[in-house]
Amino acid sequence: MDTMQRMRFEAAAAANIEDASVWRWFSALLEERRIRWRFCFNQWCVNVDRRHVATDISFDRAIRAAKEHAEKQGLGLLHAQPNKAASACRASQ
Repeated sequence: MDTMQRMRFEAAAAANIEDASVWRWFSALLEERRIRWRFCFNQWCVNVDRRHVATDISFDRAIRAAKEHAEKQGLGLLHAQPNKAASACRASQ
C-alpha cells in the first residue's frame, strides 16, 4: 500500500469513527426526547435540551453542528439517568 492509499484508508477510518460518535449521540438524545428538529424556510433547525444549537440547509450538517455546539455549551451530555418509576417507588416507601 502506497502513502496515498494509506492516507485515504486512515481518513476513511477516522470519518467512520466520527460518524458513529455523532449518530450514537443523536440516538441517545432522541431516545431521551432531548433533541428536536424542524424544517422551516428551507433550513433544519435543531434544539437540544430546549435550546437552539444549530441551523443548516443539510440535515446531516445541522446534526453535526448541533453536537459540536451543544457540547461546547454543556448541553446534550450523555449520562446515566435514574429510572423515574424506580425513584418514585423508593420515595413512597
